[in-house]
Amino acid sequence: MERRSQADRDAVTIEIVFAFVSGLFAAGLAFAALYGPALAFDLSPTTDRTLATVGGVLAATAFLLRVTHVLWRFAHRPEHAVREDLGHS
Repeated sequence: MERRSQADRDAVTIEIVFAFVSGLFAAGLAFAALYGPALAFDLSPTTDRTLATVGGVLAATAFLLRVTHVLWRFAHRPEHAVREDLGHS
């Protein structure tokens, strides 16, 4: 098994942080899109609770899909593309 260089480990760390931050952003947008009207209008408590619950589920789903997509794409890049991105030939 080949040892990873510091540049390879840094690239993985940056990709994980990017996946997490972009996942949080996507989750926030999904929740705000669904729950936003509840803040703007006077809705019944049941409707408010339902929108919050569905918004939370949608946000969690958006987060997981975004993180999975980013990390899957990074893991399945050709090896030579990773080396070229890191300045290795």
